[in-house]
Amino acid sequence: MNIWTSCTLSSILALSLLAPSVSFAKENANQEVPVSKETASQYPVLTKAKKTEEAGFSSEKLEKVDRLIEMEVAAGFPGAALIVIKDGKIVKNECYGYKQKFNGYTPLKKFQKMDKDTLFDLASNTKMYATNFAIQKLVSEGKLNIHARVQQYIPEFKDMEADVIKGKDTLRIIDVLHHTAGFRPDPQYHNPKVSKDLFSQERDKTIEFISKTPLTYVPGTQNVYSDVDYMLLGAIVEKITGQQLDTYVENELYRPLSLKNTKFNPLQKGFKPKDVAATELLGNTRDGVIDFPNVRTYTLQGEVHDEKAFYSMGGISGHAGLFSTTSDLAVLLQVMLNGGGYGKHKLFDQETIDEFVAPSEMNPTYGLGWRRNGDASMEWMFSPYASDSAYGHTGWTGTVTIIDPELDLGIVLLTNKKHSPLVNPVANSNQFFGDLFKTGSYGSVVTAIYDALETKE
Repeated sequence: MNIWTSCTLSSILALSLLAPSVSFAKENANQEVPVSKETASQYPVLTKAKKTEEAGFSSEKLEKVDRLIEMEVAAGFPGAALIVIKDGKIVKNECYGYKQKFNGYTPLKKFQKMDKDTLFDLASNTKMYATNFAIQKLVSEGKLNIHARVQQYIPEFKDMEADVIKGKDTLRIIDVLHHTAGFRPDPQYHNPKVSKDLFSQERDKTIEFISKTPLTYVPGTQNVYSDVDYMLLGAIVEKITGQQLDTYVENELYRPLSLKNTKFNPLQKGFKPKDVAATELLGNTRDGVIDFPNVRTYTLQGEVHDEKAFYSMGGISGHAGLFSTTSDLAVLLQVMLNGGGYGKHKLFDQETIDEFVAPSEMNPTYGLGWRRNGDASMEWMFSPYASDSAYGHTGWTGTVTIIDPELDLGIVLLTNKKHSPLVNPVANSNQFFGDLFKTGSYGSVVTAIYDALETKE
């Protein structure tokens, strides 16, 4: 019997309150964002604000963010890391709680404390920091035309006679970026009960099956957020560059910026499980209610949680699989705020950024991949205070990116909210106790950060 099924939230919280006391983040100069000493840089580089007020924040109000997250950690939330940059300065770089509390259902005798250099599974933020950054670079270099047909880069991507809904022959890259390509959200290639003839747990085979995945609506008629879109885009990056996605982004994007903690498959690249925030307690079983061939049943720490990424794509996919730290991601935020570069390195240009963050005609909350603060429906993510030009993305494991160019502001909140039992796995196999906290739903933390701005509108 699943011992958590009958547990109430109060009992979970009570268990957590018996845990070791919350460890508040301590300053560690070795874990700060790398600051360049170059004086003749082409693009601004991040420096640490000497005082919070230097960047236009109230230190007193910004401390409320700490108290909010610390209170939730004391009440059972697993852990988090937060970085805030403004006007090229690091305003806040903190960590909270624990990278691991459980081994399976069993609480650890000593919880693993979160560090500022803890890696997190970025989930769908991979779409932005890996795939979108790669595409923006290729577009800026004239190597990819977003108005070209997908078929130009992947000739086997075409309509089949038996297809009920056609449109692949004329589908453009821009349609895929806008999430209007016609694909269902999740075909579950890894699970034969769902994917049937498209079942695959081999990377090359899965990429081949993407072209065979049927459309579920006429392209261009709806916005349906789909992982398939970014699996396809990742494959296109590989076709153009002749390199596997991880090789390309790690060598061409991250290495020039000296980002050593942004990796696919980190356990295969020198990192250990203890370097990474843990996620689901029992692999991908959702506390025992989900099963498919080769399903993991152990606590995940350092392996991508996303099933399609892990089982069907070898941990390297355009939609999920990237791990990183807040310090590394702050540099990538600054790249966007700088107009495409950092220090002496240019990744893409401002014109490309403008094109990618512009609102879709069909839905103003969508850019090209990026989600936008396009209307009131996005307030849960961006807060009531974000400017209309703000954009960003979220990730299922508990990650959020906010970039507000009007305020020259960037926020990254990384959590391991899925490192907790499910509330009721039979009724909802995707709702974890960590999802019930304000920190895990992002908006309250983002709102508190904006509220601490003395210059907010």
